[in-house]
Amino acid sequence: MTDPNIQNLYNEYYYATGCGAPYCRNEHWTTFFGHIANQIVTSIGPQRVLDAGCALGLLVEQLHLRGVEVAGVDISEYAINTAPESIRPLLRIGSITEPFGQRYDLIVCIEVLEHMPRAAAEQAVINFCQHSDDILFSSSPLDFKEATHCNVQPIEYWADLFARQGFVRDVDFDASFLTPWAIRFRRSSEPLHRIVRDYERRFWELWKANTDLRELAVEQRQQMEALNQQVQHLTTALQMTTDQMHAQYQQLTTEHHAYTARIEQDLAVKINHIQQLKLALERLESGRVMRIMRAFTRRLR
Repeated sequence: MTDPNIQNLYNEYYYATGCGAPYCRNEHWTTFFGHIANQIVTSIGPQRVLDAGCALGLLVEQLHLRGVEVAGVDISEYAINTAPESIRPLLRIGSITEPFGQRYDLIVCIEVLEHMPRAAAEQAVINFCQHSDDILFSSSPLDFKEATHCNVQPIEYWADLFARQGFVRDVDFDASFLTPWAIRFRRSSEPLHRIVRDYERRFWELWKANTDLRELAVEQRQQMEALNQQVQHLTTALQMTTDQMHAQYQQLTTEHHAYTARIEQDLAVKINHIQQLKLALERLESGRVMRIMRAFTRRLR
């Protein structure tokens, strides 16, 4: 019989709100766990797998579809009872701190132990190591905001716990398809000097890559600074050219207005002169007609 407080904690409301996107059997989560299942099958190739903290059994379902003999265990009655009917026989309600009853080629534990008190989480690690030689593990070192995260620990904390059981990181395995902080821990019978050698090799590769990337970032920053200076020079030159063109435009506009005013003034003078000539002509014509009329009248008399 499981603790009712635990069941009240990991209920329908938790799975609707506590996992980022609502945690249910939809396209988003099916695609997510399908990708993880593909990576497990192609990169590790286990025959028998346990998903410790399987929730709704979504990874169990995807591994099962790919022909893997797989089982899942979770403390939440709601989660197990909500799992698809087709895989429910592969799942059981239980604690991952308790013996699993058989060994597995691989145990997968994804974002589970940060939900457990420290002592229980440490017991779960011991339990994993007693039932498999290969463990794909992820526990968030960052998410302190989730209310049920009572045991958020840095990566080295978990590495220390696994090392106490004779497990070390597989430095050549990239588990980032799971989460950025995921690790593949494997039981090691190698002598200490061989383990140190592998860690130093991997450390050097990562240090070199990090150093080269930082140098590249500095070089690109310097190039961007030089380009920015060129842009500023071009902008200044363009602004000067624009200002000059604007000044020329203003000058031409002023000259155009002055020229137009002169033309209009000259035109007004000419029109006035024409009007005066017209009046003079009219007076001249009027006087001539009058003289002719007077002469004609005298003749008639």
